[in-house]
Amino acid sequence: MNGAALAPGTHVTYSSYLEIDRLLDAQRPHSRAHDEMMFIVVHQVYELWFKLLLHELAGLQQRLEAGDSGPALHTLRRCLSVLRVAVDQMDVMDTLTPAQFAGFRRCLGSASGAQSAQFRELEAVLGARDRLALEAYQEGSAERLRIEAAMERPSLLDSFLVYLSSQGYPVPAEVLRRNPALPFEATAPLREVLVQVNRDDLVAGQVAEGLLDLDQLLQEWRYRHSVMVQRMIGARRGTGGTSGAAHLRDTCVPAFPVLWEVRGA
Repeated sequence: MNGAALAPGTHVTYSSYLEIDRLLDAQRPHSRAHDEMMFIVVHQVYELWFKLLLHELAGLQQRLEAGDSGPALHTLRRCLSVLRVAVDQMDVMDTLTPAQFAGFRRCLGSASGAQSAQFRELEAVLGARDRLALEAYQEGSAERLRIEAAMERPSLLDSFLVYLSSQGYPVPAEVLRRNPALPFEATAPLREVLVQVNRDDLVAGQVAEGLLDLDQLLQEWRYRHSVMVQRMIGARRGTGGTSGAAHLRDTCVPAFPVLWEVRGA
């Protein structure tokens, strides 16, 4: 529908509004293995959750930068709810045994979850600025351009710091003016500001807590993903040339290290 106005007299149904026919036609197993359908559906649903998260996080950044505490907290809670469902969805993948996966694994070819452009974009929104991640995508492709654009925009943490400034916290000017395309480096004065945010325990502190919840859930999802892969293929290499479970374990790092660093201050 693409947001276009409906023609007069158009009858909207559940199926037409949600484009159910197109949605249910997108599952096309490459083998006769019974379990491939579940594998496809779960990964497609993940891509839908990633799409929604990107949409909501864009709204969250706008509200933070505008200093709108209430709407920002509401949007942050929605993001957390989506991520909790994404983590719980691993329960379905955990029902796939090594023998069942082996029944269709060859059909995946070089396809790998590491190639998910939406997840790479999500990482960039959260602050990842590792341009090596772009090598999986063709130069000039829509996927690569989208990830590159996200790497050059302010991250969610950058937007949070703008929000803190709007709430009267003395965020250093050089932090607010920093080049968002570069990796984030926390300074001692900024750490002092974040410690004060935690001590004040006001609305800004609630937003900080929500960002930590977001970070924690993302790490839980990564951990569950690594364990799921280890259950299915053990120490074998993953599809797409990755080192499998070992590679996924290496990605279980915080998105907002500085927010964790100031917890014990």
